[in-house]
Amino acid sequence: MKPVTRLFLIGAPVLVVVSVIFGGDGDSGVLADNPPAGTASTAPDPLASGSDGEKAELEERIRKMPPGLAAPDKKDTAARIIASAENSTLDWRGQYDAIEDLDDGNGYTAGIVGFCSGTNDMLQLVEEYTKAHPDNPLAPYLPALRDVDGTDSHKGLDPGFTEAWVTAAGNPAFREAQDRTRDRVYFDPAVRLAKMDGLSTLGQFIYYDAMVLHGPGLDEGGFYGIRHSAMRKAKTAAEGGSEKEYLNAFLDRGRFVIRTKMTETQRDTSRIDTAQRVFLRDGNMDLALPLRWKMYGETFQLPAS
Repeated sequence: MKPVTRLFLIGAPVLVVVSVIFGGDGDSGVLADNPPAGTASTAPDPLASGSDGEKAELEERIRKMPPGLAAPDKKDTAARIIASAENSTLDWRGQYDAIEDLDDGNGYTAGIVGFCSGTNDMLQLVEEYTKAHPDNPLAPYLPALRDVDGTDSHKGLDPGFTEAWVTAAGNPAFREAQDRTRDRVYFDPAVRLAKMDGLSTLGQFIYYDAMVLHGPGLDEGGFYGIRHSAMRKAKTAAEGGSEKEYLNAFLDRGRFVIRTKMTETQRDTSRIDTAQRVFLRDGNMDLALPLRWKMYGETFQLPAS
């Protein structure tokens, strides 16, 4: 993600579906960003398997659950916490026009969750936006975005791409497109799966943050790989286990991935050590305000409503 210097159902049928789909200390102030190219479009989703009838039944089960992190106030809280990790600010809405190369191997990083030119999600975003708005400032760069996907190259993007991004971000339609892509690729799959795993609002946030940070990859460094590893250590709440024990196992694995799989400049674990682990230790399973946490040594807080 961004360096700190840039302010830039749980019933048996659900468990069966899950098992079928899924098989059962840094100091830099810089975090990892997103998945390798292509994983954003190939990772499993709880509603992507089974017959239409099975998917409809599963969707209905999830719909009947409490909204959790999907409630508007909770979703805004989640966005603010993630913005503190990505941009050292609580003003996540001020990040639509943010764009820079973080020298992390992912090319340009931009927007509200760090869409990257090298990790496929930026390409998906611009392709979707261009379908509805073919004359947008980013449309001429689509061939270059396809060429650099999976690399850190700027070939065909410089010198005008960053200016085009900022210009596009001035359009409410592009900001809405960022919101939709964030939800489709990261937020919705994370929250659905967390609900299927019997997790609280805090657990849903931990899944979402990991999805954004590590990307929806199946390998051991991606979100689904981290979840699979955690499930080998502890049962989810849906499996009859302790939610806190499972979430600690999930955070342990996520922290291990940050410390060992990221580049040396991406190994800060603040979002786990002085934020999520604090909420969990305090028993704030509803992610209720007020909240107080530290990110890279800086204190953030959200007052009670």
